[in-house]
Amino acid sequence: MASLQLVSDTYYICFRFAGRRFKRSLKTDRVDRADARRVRLEETLRLVETGRIEVPDDTEDVVEFLLADGKPKWRKPLPPPVKTTPPSPFTLKLAFDEFFKAIPDGNLEQSTLSAMHIHERHLLRAIGSNFAMPNLGVETLQDYVNKRCKQKTRSGTFVSGRTIEKELATLRTVWRWAANTNKVVGPFPRQGLRLPKSKQQPSFQTWQEIERQIELEQLAGQEAAELWDALYLRRLEIDELLAHVHEAALHPFIYPMFVMAAHTGARRSELIRSRRSDFDFEGNTVTIREKKRVRSNESTRRVQLSPTLKAVMHKWLEQDHPGGAHTFCLDGRIPRSRIKEPRAGLSPDQAHDHFERTLKNSKWEKIKGWHCLRHSFISNLASLGIDQRIIDDFVGHTTEQMRRRYRHLFPDVKQAAIDAVFG
Repeated sequence: MASLQLVSDTYYICFRFAGRRFKRSLKTDRVDRADARRVRLEETLRLVETGRIEVPDDTEDVVEFLLADGKPKWRKPLPPPVKTTPPSPFTLKLAFDEFFKAIPDGNLEQSTLSAMHIHERHLLRAIGSNFAMPNLGVETLQDYVNKRCKQKTRSGTFVSGRTIEKELATLRTVWRWAANTNKVVGPFPRQGLRLPKSKQQPSFQTWQEIERQIELEQLAGQEAAELWDALYLRRLEIDELLAHVHEAALHPFIYPMFVMAAHTGARRSELIRSRRSDFDFEGNTVTIREKKRVRSNESTRRVQLSPTLKAVMHKWLEQDHPGGAHTFCLDGRIPRSRIKEPRAGLSPDQAHDHFERTLKNSKWEKIKGWHCLRHSFISNLASLGIDQRIIDDFVGHTTEQMRRRYRHLFPDVKQAAIDAVFG
C-alpha cells in the first residue's frame, strides 16, 4: 500500500514495488489532491500485481509509469518515412548520353564523333537502350556480333568483321570511361569474343592496276568501288587532276585546297582546320594543325612549300581570299571589298560535297575522297627513295602499322628492283 508524507509543505508519496521502496514528490500542498493520487497509485499497483497491466521492458522510470496510471510516457511521434525514388539504372543509353556529354568541345574530330554516334545507334538497337550496363558480358557481346554479321549494308553486302570491331571499339571506349567514373567495375568483357573473319582491304594500287583488275574479273558495284578506294596517283596524274580542278572549280578556294592536299598530304580535317597564319612564305613552310598524332593534345607539324603550292596559296591568300582566319571558306567569288564580315570555315560535309561536285562527270569522279591525295603524296615520296623519317615528319605517321598501310612503291619501281637482280 502507499502512504503520504508532508515535508516542508509538500506531500510525498511512499510505496514499495518489486522489493524496493520508492518516495516521490507529488508537487502539491493540498491533501485532497495528494490523497487522490495515492488512491490511483494503489489501484495501478493492484492491476500490475494481477497482470492486467504490464510494465514495458524499455520503461526508463518505473515510478513515473506507475504514477501515470500505468500509461507510458508520451513521446513525440516519429516523422513519417521519407519516400525516396530509387536510383535510375545505369543503362546502355544513359552510358552513351553521359559519355558524349563529358567530352569537351574539340577533344575529338567531328568525323570521329559522327562515326561513334552511328555505332551507338547499332548497339542500342541490337542490345537494347534499357540494357543495364553493369550486366554487360561476353555472352551479350557475342550475341551482338552474331546479329550484326547477318545484317546487310546499303550496298547489299553483309556487315564485315572490321565494321563490327569498330563498333565494339566505341563501346569499349564508353566502358572505360564508365569504369573510370565508378559506374561499372572491371575491364571491358572482350576476352573470348569471336568475330567473323574480315576480308582484307585491297592493297593500294595505281589507276592502271585497278582498271586491269576490274576488267579481268568483271567487277562492278561495291567490289569495284572498294578497289577505287585504294587508288593512289602518280605525279603526272596529280598534275592532270589539278589542271581539271582549276578549270572545273565553282569557287576560288577549291583549287588551292586541292593543291594543298596534293602537295602536303594534309587530311581533310587538317585542311578545314588550316588558318591563314599557318603559311610562312618567307620561311617557305606551312604548319599543319593535327589532332590524331598526340592523344589529348593538339599538335602541329611543318611541311615545306613546293613552288606550285607557294604560288597558288600566295595568290589565294593575298589577292582572292574574302577575309577571316580560315584558309578555306565559302563565298570566295565575292570581291573582298564587298565582304562585310569574315567568312566561316568549311564543315566536313561541305568539303566532301565540293570535292564530289568538282570531279563529277569527269574521269576523276572515281576518286572517293580527299584521302586519295594524302596517300598519293606519301607514295610519290617513297617511290623516289625519300628517307622514311622525312615522310613521317611530313604526314605525322608514328607507328609501323601506319607506315605499312600508306607507304607504297610504284610497280615500275619494284620491277626495276627485280630487273636489277635477275634481268
